[in-house]
Amino acid sequence: MASETTTGVERSTADAPDGPLTRVRDALEGPNTLGNSRAFWAAFVALVGFLFVYPMLRSTYYVNNTAFLLASAFLGLSLCLVWGYAGIFSFGQVAFYGVAGYTFGVVSINITGPLGTVAGLTVGVLVAAGFAFVIGYFMFYGGVSDVYVAIITLAVTLVLNTFMGQTAGEQWAVGTARLGGFNGMTEIPSLALGIGDTAIRVADVPFYYFVVGTLLVTYLGLRVLVNSDLGYVMVGIRENEERTELFGYDTRRVKLGTFTLGGALAGFGGIVYASWGNYIDPSVFGLTFAALPIIWVATGGRKWLSGAIIGTFVVTFISQKLSVFGGQFSQIILGALLLIVILGLPEGFVPQIHARLPWLLNRLPGGGDSS
Repeated sequence: MASETTTGVERSTADAPDGPLTRVRDALEGPNTLGNSRAFWAAFVALVGFLFVYPMLRSTYYVNNTAFLLASAFLGLSLCLVWGYAGIFSFGQVAFYGVAGYTFGVVSINITGPLGTVAGLTVGVLVAAGFAFVIGYFMFYGGVSDVYVAIITLAVTLVLNTFMGQTAGEQWAVGTARLGGFNGMTEIPSLALGIGDTAIRVADVPFYYFVVGTLLVTYLGLRVLVNSDLGYVMVGIRENEERTELFGYDTRRVKLGTFTLGGALAGFGGIVYASWGNYIDPSVFGLTFAALPIIWVATGGRKWLSGAIIGTFVVTFISQKLSVFGGQFSQIILGALLLIVILGLPEGFVPQIHARLPWLLNRLPGGGDSS
């Protein structure tokens, strides 16, 4: 079958130039994402298929743990969008994560039933987005940039950590929901989608499918965003904000919009976490947790969505295993591994593997001429 190359991607001439398949691929593919070939999409479909049959192959314990690992990717994607694409180095994405998680707990505990969890999900995301909007507005329209953004966002996170740790008394309650101080907020219900008796409780295997489905939609949606005209402006701001302004773009508005969307994504991740464990505590605002998304994204590849997802999953998985087998030395071992990866692969390991994959495949038996 004859083929032609368009924007570096091989496409069949049998596809109509303006057909729906071509339009979808044009929206999903571009220089701002890894994987713009049929081989990538074939592997992508195979991976998605595996994720959907995974619960049939493993016990509920492993399914729940995998759901937790995948849910962490929402926080990684939020930082990837803000830092990797728009160049906004936020050290406080966990602030929006925790605020949304606590908001979900308060709303869902006070409003019983499926309506409460749906309302908690909606309100939690809106609160996280609004909180990010307010902080971003004062930063970007106040002329704050570069390292000062990291300082401000980290300061906000640590203030929340200190404040929430002092909410242990009975007076620190919103309706029937007690904040709990360092003991945390307990009895947060699991998500339930639907109305009345028809509602589906999103726990265990249904929760896993909920996470996989929402993560898939989020990833594809972000691919469309970063490959759109707005995505090019975001990358332009990352590379040279002054030059982008000279082209007539309102860089402050773009940065504010990106920061707000990143806050909403982080908030959704916090809600999923609170629903998964039926619990949340002030440690989500701690310095250690605040540094984790930076490690995930930097290790996987901060300039690529797939790098953020894979980096988050792999590093979190390794961290879990080290905490079991490494004991008190787990953090030291993990830090050494991450230091080696970052020093040896400053762009992250995912883009390096992607760049070398054709070379590796050619050297497999039957992979073609190695020359």
